[in-house]
Amino acid sequence: IQGPATLYDGAYGAAEPADADVNATPAPSAWTDRGGTDGGVKLVVDQKWSELTCDQIVDRVGSRLTKRDFMVSTNLAEGTLENLSMALNGGTAASGTGFKSWEPNAASSATQPNYRAFLLDGIAPNSLVRKVVLRRAVNVAKVEMAWMKDKQLLIPCEFTGHYVSPSIRPIRLIDGT
Repeated sequence: IQGPATLYDGAYGAAEPADADVNATPAPSAWTDRGGTDGGVKLVVDQKWSELTCDQIVDRVGSRLTKRDFMVSTNLAEGTLENLSMALNGGTAASGTGFKSWEPNAASSATQPNYRAFLLDGIAPNSLVRKVVLRRAVNVAKVEMAWMKDKQLLIPCEFTGHYVSPSIRPIRLIDGT
């Protein structure tokens, strides 16, 4: 598999494309295309296991999954205020004649974050389509923007998935067939 993926974001709980619509573009009423990326869009699944042992056996007796993290990471190549707001998990935007502005949320440590949903639209085996839906996530990356004469301004993002409910998993992958 080789090729880019398109990153979309939507409100937490946004209507997901039906599995049968895997080849269709996500509905613009629910999903916003975040534009170009640089360095790819990466899905990371980090699993932590505890080892089960006993004195009488030298081999590992078993393992238990104790933690699992899902993350989508990328560098947004379009340094818009809208992308910055998404990368900083919200804020207040304003606009008027000849200007747009943005300010961060006035949050305390007790404030619930602004969870978002993310959808990757990429390549699957046999040049088909793979969609990845991260259902409840926030950006946990340090956001730096460098204005340099010989390099492009990028907005780094690491969208970490969170538990949704006993019946709704944090992530879903759908391949076209």
